[in-house]
Amino acid sequence: MIRSYNSQDTDRVIRIWLETSILAHPFIPAMYWIGKQEDMRNIYLPKSQTYVFEDEKTKLVLGFVSMVDNYLAAIFVIPEAQGSGIGKALMEYVKNLYSEIILRVYAKNEPSIGFYERQDFQFVEEQTEEATGEKEFIMRWN
Repeated sequence: MIRSYNSQDTDRVIRIWLETSILAHPFIPAMYWIGKQEDMRNIYLPKSQTYVFEDEKTKLVLGFVSMVDNYLAAIFVIPEAQGSGIGKALMEYVKNLYSEIILRVYAKNEPSIGFYERQDFQFVEEQTEEATGEKEFIMRWN
């Protein structure tokens, strides 16, 4: 079940974000992500519209998607549930809310690029992220 995020979801959402970020981005030191936890809690989550995928039986949050206007700021699924359709369901949910979605993805994160391409996102441009020095792609769906 997909529902709106609430403050009781915060610790679980941050845990999913942190675990998945470290696994998905081995080219960025884990300490970078660990150092961003308070920003997630105090800046990014409060300023975004976030939706969570909650298991109907266990009531555990297994994934989430965060939007800032039409920018997809985050989409993460707990590692052990990846490949089960949760990411696709979250993406379809926000596609029904927005007529255009823009995102940035690290060029080295090939599994995520493949996921976005399967969701009909198109490559727009390439840039370098200032904080990490990593090349990233801007992609768009509409």
